[in-house]
Amino acid sequence: KTKKKSYILDENVKAILVNVFGGIVNCATIANGIVNASKTIQLNIPLIVRLEGTNVNEAKQILANSNLHIQLASSLDDAAEKAKYPALRGYPGGFK
Repeated sequence: KTKKKSYILDENVKAILVNVFGGIVNCATIANGIVNASKTIQLNIPLIVRLEGTNVNEAKQILANSNLHIQLASSLDDAAEKAKYPALRGYPGGFK
């Protein structure tokens, strides 16, 4: 098995915020992509995800059941707060 690599090379990046908002976007597909990508890399900063669109409830379940350190946000404001303050406290302090 190969060792996972961290792909966040810029030390100034303190969090990743994914915001998908759209009526025809299949959020379950996006969620599966986020989970699969997160399993292949060693993410050493907070990942905050806000989704709104088709199959959003299924997508939230996929992310919640992934056993990964992914924070769900209910709005863009909520996502921004989760990205801002955990980054100030340091990873993984934002996952309390």
